[in-house]
Order: sequence, then C-alpha cells, then structure tokens
Amino acid sequence: MSGKRGAGFSLVELMITLVVLAILAAVAFPNFQGVMRSNQVATTTNELLASLSLARAEAIKSARGAGVCASTAGAACDGASWGDGWMVWTDANGNGAFDAGEAVVRVSPGSPKVVADDADLVIAFDSRGRRRSQAAQAIALQPADCGGQALLRTVSINQTGQTKVAKGACP
Repeated sequence: MSGKRGAGFSLVELMITLVVLAILAAVAFPNFQGVMRSNQVATTTNELLASLSLARAEAIKSARGAGVCASTAGAACDGASWGDGWMVWTDANGNGAFDAGEAVVRVSPGSPKVVADDADLVIAFDSRGRRRSQAAQAIALQPADCGGQALLRTVSINQTGQTKVAKGACP
C-alpha cells in the first residue's frame, strides 16, 4: 500500500471554494441587476427612436404623413401606455390618425419590465416630416424597479420631428 494521496479535491477544499463563490455572487448580483435594468431601458428607448425615425421617413416618402401610436397588438391605436407596445403606420388620408385600412409598417412589442408614461399616445408626422401636434411631445421610459439608479430616459420630439433623449433620475 502506497502513502500517496489520490488526485482530486478534498471535501474541505470543495466547501471553501463554494463559500468563496457564494460570497462573490452575493456581491456581484445587485450590480448585475442594475446593468440588466439599464440595458432594458436602453433597448426600449432605441427601439422607440428607430420607430419614430421610420415614421418620419415614411411620412416624407408617402407625401400624406405617418405616425406612431401605443398599440397592444399592432392592429389599432389601443394602447393605454407606450409600455404596451407601439406601431408605425402610413397615414393614407393625411388626417393624422390611424384609420382602418391604413398600412402598418412596423409593430414593436412592449416590455413588462419597462414603464412608460401614458401621455401623448399618438405622434403623427405630416408630409414634410414635421410633427402634426402643436403641443410639446415627450415619452418618459424607466424600469419598473429603478433600484435607486438614474435610469429615466425622456424622448422628446421637437416641432420639426427631430428626436432627443435626456437621461435623468427616476421619480
């Protein structure tokens, strides 16, 4: 019988390794949640910006206008909030509202982890790419749980149809 020890880990070494991993996970998990919330808001904001840009381009291309509205299923402007999702449509009759029979260009689903305000649920553009509404229009997006971080994103659409994003603290 030889006095050599077999290759591998002892139970004590394995337990110490697991304790160290548990401590590292406990320290890293809250930071990881913050990164996930930030990425969710950034993704939703970028998707909304792309939809607004597409609507403006479609408005100029169609010579009648186009728009973006909150929508739950992409068949009507029936969303109660931008968090429900939205759709981009071409305004065939140029009235600034989605009507039956008008073409839906893009549908974007909402994110249950991102909360959006319920103001200005329709943003319409005329044939020159300008906003139809005379009132200022903005959409505020934030994670459902801000976690004490400054994750509020406000998308403002000026009168000429250009968009701007401002970062801020969650209310």
